[in-house]
Amino acid sequence: MPTIAIIGAGPQLGRAIARTFGSHGYDVALIARNRAKLEELAGELTAEGITAVAFPADVLDRDALARALQDASVRFGGIDVLEYSPVGGFDSTVLTTPSATEPSQVQHEMEFQLYGAITATRAVLPAMRKAGAGTLLFTTGAGSIDPVPQVGNVNAAAAALRNWVVNLHKELEGTGVQAAHVGIDVSIGMSVIPGFPTAEAEEISPVYWELHTTRRDQAELVFSR
Repeated sequence: MPTIAIIGAGPQLGRAIARTFGSHGYDVALIARNRAKLEELAGELTAEGITAVAFPADVLDRDALARALQDASVRFGGIDVLEYSPVGGFDSTVLTTPSATEPSQVQHEMEFQLYGAITATRAVLPAMRKAGAGTLLFTTGAGSIDPVPQVGNVNAAAAALRNWVVNLHKELEGTGVQAAHVGIDVSIGMSVIPGFPTAEAEEISPVYWELHTTRRDQAELVFSR
């Protein structure tokens, strides 16, 4: 069976992506820091007939993240698709405007978004290159493209990740490995900003399947209303 490794993605989007790929026969490796929530989600998916296994790891711990992906690869015989979209909590992420941002407040987001993505990619890309097949998908809010002052530090790191992913897409052209960025320009489930558009996670998850299957030439796809 092919396998997708989902890193972070939040309870709604991660579940929806897992179901989208699981419905096409994919096994699912779930990676995030909260073991209890991961195992609960793995149990839900298993009850639906999807093979899913939890591999707890904090993306800020690069060695642990690399080990989790290695363990998942051993468990499933390889990783065909990597989806990276860790979600910061208000306990760890302080939102700042550009003029009020301290370097350390961007550094934390860079560790969380860009450096974690680089670590995950380095863990799975060599095998994909050797096989001449694979997909690397990375998610940010659309502020990586059109930034919003209220989240200046988060947008700066997200823009760095987006730049790196688009460049990776260019580098991998002709290798059989697809890398792409997904920009989400909606609130998932319910809006935290009055008037901002919303969408259900199940409406967004098909984007990932399309990038993996029918839109492999695209470096980016933005979901918006």
